[in-house]
Amino acid sequence: MLQETAILVGKKPPMNYVLACLTAFHEGAGEVVIKARGQSISKAVDIAEIVRNKFMRNAIIKEVSIGTEEVPLREGGGTKRASSIMIRLSKSK
Repeated sequence: MLQETAILVGKKPPMNYVLACLTAFHEGAGEVVIKARGQSISKAVDIAEIVRNKFMRNAIIKEVSIGTEEVPLREGGGTKRASSIMIRLSKSK
């Protein structure tokens, strides 16, 4: 079974996440899953494209999934809805 690594995209610069993806692949991960919510979605797409087009030409996008998640609020309880994306990168054979 292929080992899978998840990269959660946040506020750091995109190249930090690109490096995390490349490190995961070089350490033996068969697939890397890039996940992001809200405003980080565009950054996640950029990360996937940088990995694919600049560093690992043999990487393919295996799956893209979008959705909405309920995010708990810190103050006063309750929840907020946030859009999310999941991009699954794999090494081509």
